[in-house]
Amino acid sequence: MSLLLATLPLPAARPQRVVSQSVGTDELLLALADPGQIAALSHISHEAEFSPVAEEAKRFPAITDSDAESVLRFRPDLVLAASFSRPETLALLKRAGVRLVVLDRFDTLEDVYASLRILGRELGQEGRAEGIIAQCRARVEALAARLKGVKPVRVLSAGLYPFTAGIGTTFQDLCDHAGALNVAAEAGLKGHAPTPSEKLLVWNVEVLVAAGDVNIRTRLGELPFYRVLPAFKAGRVVVIPDPMMSSVSHHRIATYEALAQALHPERFR
Repeated sequence: MSLLLATLPLPAARPQRVVSQSVGTDELLLALADPGQIAALSHISHEAEFSPVAEEAKRFPAITDSDAESVLRFRPDLVLAASFSRPETLALLKRAGVRLVVLDRFDTLEDVYASLRILGRELGQEGRAEGIIAQCRARVEALAARLKGVKPVRVLSAGLYPFTAGIGTTFQDLCDHAGALNVAAEAGLKGHAPTPSEKLLVWNVEVLVAAGDVNIRTRLGELPFYRVLPAFKAGRVVVIPDPMMSSVSHHRIATYEALAQALHPERFR
């Protein structure tokens, strides 16, 4: 996340009725704002299946849907959204004269730092944003020190949909920090691309990385192109909970640490 789309200059006072429309902006808002600044969070913020901050989020109201009417019901003086929000919703919020911040870059940790600074400035919490960034940098540096000199493990992002993650994705960012080599990126795939099932055997995949719960292993085994892979046959599948894998905030660092520990357990003894 890094791009600010707002039509008004910064407010003279800190906003006091902030509504977040997406899980990613929920995570950032909860980290940066004073509790009294938060009017409502996204409609799935309370659901642990999707939100890594569900327990904390339950202290605050949630909008009933992501549409403009649900947002405006809370009389916001600032709305936080992501670029994948419905365009018609964003258009209606702008038409209503609501101050709107839309974040649109999610791929790297530098994008996260940029988003923290943007929202820190909007919320009047610049110091808090810089403090979080400093904590993040310290954790990332500590993890890099643990992994120094490791041989990257050849991994593939595996899922039930026929797509895998290549260059320019949050999965690539995860690999960059966890001692992993993304074989799809090595093969030149960009973004989320169709899984080239006929090529997987020659990619020498050592570990499959999947988002989900313990049942995901069984379900992956129902797909022929995973079932035939030596890595799958040997049980080399790392499962990351969905909220961790999909996080586009500073909480993704916990995902770096989890994958690194799964791939390089000898460095964490």
